Parts: sequence; structure tokens; C-alpha cells
Amino acid sequence: MKTKIILLGATTLLLSSCGIYTKYEPVTEVPENLYGQNVMTNDSATIATLSWRELFTDPSLQMLIEQALEGNTDLQSASWKIEEAKASLSSARLAYLPSFMLTPQGGVSSFDHSKASWTYTGVASASWEIDIFGKLTNAKNRAKSVYLQSLEYKQAVTSSLIANVANLYYTLLMLDEQYRISQETATAWEASVKTMRLMKEAGMTNAAAIAQAEANYMSVQTSVLELKQQINEIENTLSVLMGNVPGKIERGTFTNAQLSEKLNVGVPVELLSLRPDVRSAEMAVASAFYSTNAARAAFYPSLTLSGTAGWTNSAGAAVINPGSLLLNALGSLTQPIFNKGLNRAQLKIAKAQLEEAKLSFQQTLLNAGKEVNDALTQVQTAKSKINIRNEQIQSLETAVRSTQLLMQHGSTTYLEVLTAQQTLLSAQLQQVADHFNEIQGTINLYQSLGGGRID
Repeated sequence: MKTKIILLGATTLLLSSCGIYTKYEPVTEVPENLYGQNVMTNDSATIATLSWRELFTDPSLQMLIEQALEGNTDLQSASWKIEEAKASLSSARLAYLPSFMLTPQGGVSSFDHSKASWTYTGVASASWEIDIFGKLTNAKNRAKSVYLQSLEYKQAVTSSLIANVANLYYTLLMLDEQYRISQETATAWEASVKTMRLMKEAGMTNAAAIAQAEANYMSVQTSVLELKQQINEIENTLSVLMGNVPGKIERGTFTNAQLSEKLNVGVPVELLSLRPDVRSAEMAVASAFYSTNAARAAFYPSLTLSGTAGWTNSAGAAVINPGSLLLNALGSLTQPIFNKGLNRAQLKIAKAQLEEAKLSFQQTLLNAGKEVNDALTQVQTAKSKINIRNEQIQSLETAVRSTQLLMQHGSTTYLEVLTAQQTLLSAQLQQVADHFNEIQGTINLYQSLGGGRID
């Protein structure tokens, strides 16, 4: 008896060392300077901890995000993936329980016109696989990892959807503002062309100057039409994103666009705890880890207990009435022999897939750090450009007024006026783009830090 106990303990230790019963350990370390050298990290609250309602306070945008969360087809598909994974996990858990089968049979037989005899058999059978080598446990753990991965995939789709809706919404507001500026400029330049024609009649200018003014006016008109087309395309994209047919989008104005100023960046560990793509990639590693364990377990025998119980009135050639009790019990230990080469190949495949999953997880971490750095740099750069652009526009407005006065007194040409006006328009349109870049950078930072989670 003592020898058996020692042998059993040695066998268990051997199986543990082979990795059959090992458990996946979550990643607790990330690459140094994940966010980059120029990004300060601290323990303060990050904007990723804000709900999307706290960050996006525009009522029209909130309504659009709600519609997208309800009607987006990609998000609905992610929900069905969760149901599939949940069913697979339930199936893996049920594998621990014995399976039962009821197989009743009956028949009537007669030989050479003799009296017919009725035979019946009512049998219930049961089969139970004992998980002594971890095959069922690893299958269950893998199914659980896949289920958790599907949850994170949905979170990733949700976060991306919220960010996309917000980006498209503020793109619409930016285009609206640029459209307004361009229209006002076109109206002013139309009046300038009329003035130029009157000046030509008075001999104060020439046909070349008028032609140049008309050409600039038509250029602005073309820009207005292009902006109108872009607005229509963004509206259609937003509609489809919400699961609707193309249509008009209700929205506010760009001048009232405001986002939270809480731009603190959390420590790398917090990035791991919030970003759904990072968590999904780690669950993929865990799934591959348990698949490798299951491939190792395939080298060891399977122990199955089975039995039958029931009633029958058939005992060979005789028919007994009433029936008698039928009992049967069996234990089988199946050792793989001829498929050992196949098991080796499956183990090699599982190991390769595990290494692929690890590399994918590592790349996901690096991408996460890059996205945080890019978004934060975008916000900081946009803020600096806005301050410079404001001063530039003030100088250009002064230049336009000065050249117009000089032209009226004949000391400059209208070409200088047109150049100043064109430069001012370009700066005004770029100023709107700078404000949009700041907003977009904030949205991208929110997403890159794992914001937009809905639990």
C-alpha cells in the first residue's frame, strides 16, 4: 500500500512538472517608458476613468452615441460572440458531469404461426470521464479565457464606436464652421468684385485686376461646394454607424464645443486594467496556454466509468414475464498508442500558437504606448498652434484693412489686397482645424487610455 501511495505521488509530481496542471499567471510588468520619454506618468486620476457622458457633454452628441450603442451592427455582432463563448463555457463545465442516456426498446415476434411474444428492454446508461490528467480542466479554462476575451472584444468595439461617433460629430462641427467662414468670405468677395467693376468704370483699376478678383471669388465658391459635399458624406457615415439609412444629423455649433480638461495620464498598470484590446490580447495568451496544456494531456490515458441499469424480459432465447433487473458496470482506461505522432504534432502547433499569442500581446502593449504618446502630443501641439494662430489672424486682419485703405488712395494694387484676403481666409480655416485637432486628440487620448468602458 505504501508503495502505491509513493507511486501515485510521483506520478502526480511528474504530471505537474509536464505542465498539465499549471495555471496561467497574468502579466504584471510592462515595457519601461511605455508612453515614451516625453510623457510624465503619475498616480492621479486619468480621463479614461470618466464615463463618456462626463467627457462628452453635448446633448446632441450624447443622443448620437446612445443611438449608435443601440443600433450599430458591429456591436450587436460582438454581443452574439459573447453568447457563443458563454455557451461553449457552459458546455465545458458540463463535461465534468456524467452523461445519461435512456434507450427503451420493444418488439413483437412470432415463429411459424406460433403465438406472438412481446419483448421489451428499458435501459438507462451512464458514462463519466474522470479528469485525473487535466484534459477537462484545461478545456474549461480555455473556454473561460475565450469567454473573457469575447467580453473584452465587445468593450473594444464599444470604446472604438464611442470615439468614432465623437470624432465624426466634431468633424461635422468643424466643417460647418469652415463652411460658414467660406460662405461669408464668398459674399464679401462678391461685393469686392462689384466694387472693382465700378472702379474700372471710373478708371481706377484695370481688367486684369477684375479678372484676378473674379477668379479668387470662383475659387472660394468651389471650396464652399466641396465643404458641402464633405458635410453630406460625414452625415451619411454617422448615420450608417448608428445603424440608420443616410440622413441629416442634428448637431450643435463648433464655437460651443467643449471637452473635459482632465488630461492626466495614468500609470502603465492602469492602462492594462482599462484598455480592452490589451486585456483581450492577454486572454488570447491564456487561451493558447491552456490549449498547450490540453495538448500535453492528450499523451496520457483517459479513465471512463460507465454502467447500465434497467429491466428486460428477454434472456437469450427465453422470454420471461415479468422482466428481470439488468445491471452492468465498467471502468476503462484508454491509452493513446497509434496516434502518438498526431499528438506530438498537435502539441507543436499549440506551442507555436502560444508564442504567436505572446508576440501579439507584446505588440498590443507597444501599440498602446504609441497611441497614448501620439494623442497627448496631438493635444499639446494643437494648443500651441492655436495661440500662434490667434496672433497670426489678428495681424492678417490688420493687413487686409491696411491694404484696402492704401488701394483706395491709389498707393497699392488690388493684387496685394487679394493676397492679404486669401492668406486671412486660409488662416481662419486652419484655426478651426487646430481647434478640431485639439478635440480629436482628447478623444483619441480617451480611447487610447481605455475610456468608454460600459460594464
